[in-house]
Amino acid sequence: MKKNSALFFSLSYAIVCITLFSTSSIAQTSAKKVIISKPTESQIAEGKALIAKSDCLACHKLDIKLVGPSYKDVAKKYPATEANYKILSQKIISGGKGNWGEIPMVAHANVTLTDAKKMVQYILSIK
Repeated sequence: MKKNSALFFSLSYAIVCITLFSTSSIAQTSAKKVIISKPTESQIAEGKALIAKSDCLACHKLDIKLVGPSYKDVAKKYPATEANYKILSQKIISGGKGNWGEIPMVAHANVTLTDAKKMVQYILSIK
């Protein structure tokens, strides 16, 4: 009887260890897919300056909804990931409609992808 108990315990322990290891591995794999990117202070400052000299502030404000969402609301909705920098940068350039209501955001075709990314880095840094 003691041999069966010891065998049962060993098998149970092995199953628990395998489950924990595989769960931990899955979590690490998932975490690698979502890369949180921290821009430098310089990039954030450049993004803020680019917004200040653009027409963005005609529709967006820091903490209140105007025509479009506030920058704080955008930062709450979108984590600062490379994927979100890319999506939102493209939205600045191409314009869009539907994510925040029916009023479309006009395209800003004159903004470069590099500048749009800096603008997004500033916006998503707002807490």
